[in-house]
Amino acid sequence: MILMGGCDTHVHVIGDVQAYPMVDERQYTPGPASVPELQAHLQHQGLTRTVIIQPSVYGTDNQCMLDALQAMQGQARGVAVLDTDTPMAAMQTMDAQGVRGIRLNLESSGAHDVALNAAILRETLQTWAPRLADLGWHIQVYAPLAVTVACAACINQLAVPVVLDHFALWADSSCTSPESTALLHLLEQGKIYIKLSASYRSPIQDAQTLLALSQRLLATRPDRLLWASDWPHTNREPGKGPHEVSRYRAITANALVHERMQWLPNTEVQQRVLVDNPNQLYQF
Repeated sequence: MILMGGCDTHVHVIGDVQAYPMVDERQYTPGPASVPELQAHLQHQGLTRTVIIQPSVYGTDNQCMLDALQAMQGQARGVAVLDTDTPMAAMQTMDAQGVRGIRLNLESSGAHDVALNAAILRETLQTWAPRLADLGWHIQVYAPLAVTVACAACINQLAVPVVLDHFALWADSSCTSPESTALLHLLEQGKIYIKLSASYRSPIQDAQTLLALSQRLLATRPDRLLWASDWPHTNREPGKGPHEVSRYRAITANALVHERMQWLPNTEVQQRVLVDNPNQLYQF
C-alpha cells in the first residue's frame, strides 16, 4: 500500500567513484547506491518522497546529492554540507534545486571530546542560523547526546529549527536524566525535530525500550517527529580500513516496515510523521 506524500527523511546516494570522488580523510568507503535503487527502496516502503542527505564521504562537494535531486524530479529534497564561506548566491541556487538545510556531523569523525565538540557546535550553530533563516532552511545535527544537550541554551535561541539525527542518539531509557529532561524541554518548545531512525546506531539496543522512547516522544510533540530509514545503511566493517569498501548493513525492507509500524502504530500518527511534518519542514 502506498502512502501518497509519505517521506523517508534520511537516505544517501553514492555515485560512481570516477564521477564523484570521495574525500581522502573519510572514515569509511561505501559502495554504489544509485537513484534507481533509492526509488526501488521507496516503493518497497510504500512511500513517495525522500530527503537525500549529504554523506560525510563527499565532504562539502554536494554534486552527487544535487544530481540525485534533479534525477528524482521533485520527489526529493536535499540537506547539504557547506563551508562557512559559501556565498548566499550559491545557497539560493541550491534552494532552487531542492536543498532545504545543512548538516553538521560531529559523530562520524570519531572525536568524542564533549566540551570541545560542544564549543564547535555552538559556534557553528550561531554562525549559520542567521544566514539560513532567510532561506527557510534548517540545521541538521548528528552528534552525541551530551554534545547536543550542552548546546541546549544556544539551540533554544536560534531562529531556525534544529533536526537531530537517529533518535538524537538518546542514551537514557528512563527519560529521567538531566540530559533527557533538557532535550524533552527543547522538544516541548518546538525548537527541535527528532528523527525516529537507525535503531542500529542507537545507544539503546533493546527494541522494546526504543519503542517506549518513540511513544514518549510522540506523546510530547508529534508535530516535531520525522521517520527515516537511513538507507542504504552505511557501515564501516570491522577490520576494514577507511579506504576499503565496506558492505552496507543487511537491513531488509520488511524489517524497516515492521519497525516503522511499531513506532507509528496508527494512521493518524503515520499521516502526521510521514506526511505532514516533512511537508512543513522540507517544503514539498
